[in-house]
Amino acid sequence: MRATGNGALPTPMGGQLLSLLNAFLEFLGNLGLFALRAARRAFLPPFEWRMICQQIDEMGWRSLPIILSSGFAVGLVLTLHTRSTLIRFGAESYIPTVQSLSFFSDIGPLVVGLLIAGRVGAGIGAQLAGMRVNEEIDAIESFSIDSFKLLVVPRILACIMALPLLTVFMDVAGLAGGFLAERISSHISLHLYLNRAFSEVGWGTFIPPTLKTAVFGFIIALVSSWYGYTAKDGSVGVGRAATNSVVTSSLLIIIADVILVKAIFFLFPGSAV
Repeated sequence: MRATGNGALPTPMGGQLLSLLNAFLEFLGNLGLFALRAARRAFLPPFEWRMICQQIDEMGWRSLPIILSSGFAVGLVLTLHTRSTLIRFGAESYIPTVQSLSFFSDIGPLVVGLLIAGRVGAGIGAQLAGMRVNEEIDAIESFSIDSFKLLVVPRILACIMALPLLTVFMDVAGLAGGFLAERISSHISLHLYLNRAFSEVGWGTFIPPTLKTAVFGFIIALVSSWYGYTAKDGSVGVGRAATNSVVTSSLLIIIADVILVKAIFFLFPGSAV
């Protein structure tokens, strides 16, 4: 492939870039319209409380084992790495403080978002895609039932409510793992560890980062529901919806985390560490 005489991009490459840009803008437009539709339907009766509670159980309670085990493991490893570094500077007593600030401010919320994107996002995408290709959604609508309000809105609301609660459990598990590592290394008491861990933690350090996971939950459920609800191409479309749900929601969570961290530092200066 040769460049044109005026130094412009070759036509095939320029066409590919233009096609990718159009596809990306189309994706953002469709996702935005899907989000507006969900926001509008969420405030219109009837409210599917039974379905919402069922989804909270699926996304929250059944995700708790992986959240607790992951939080404990991350807290354990983080303390071991932090300890070896702080000891070199004579700051061993700050290990619990660094542990709590790190978990509360960003590690806990981000890990929860990515874990739930993998577990719940793939599930939502596959479930709705399976219902779409098997014409179950069409069957629901044939009974004059709003399939969007029945299937999509409860999943979005449940994910928004479940993630902040899971983040609290992740933080607790992380502190437990950190305490175990410190207990083995320095024989510190639980009372002293907790005093040091919460000495620099205020409400501004804990509440805003925890609540930002509601945005992560919205992203996960919205993206996964969109891929599943609009799936096509049979069984291939089901697998594609599950994969795209995880990849896209994980990427958007990381981007949203960067934006939300800056927003939290601006709105709550005391939370900056």
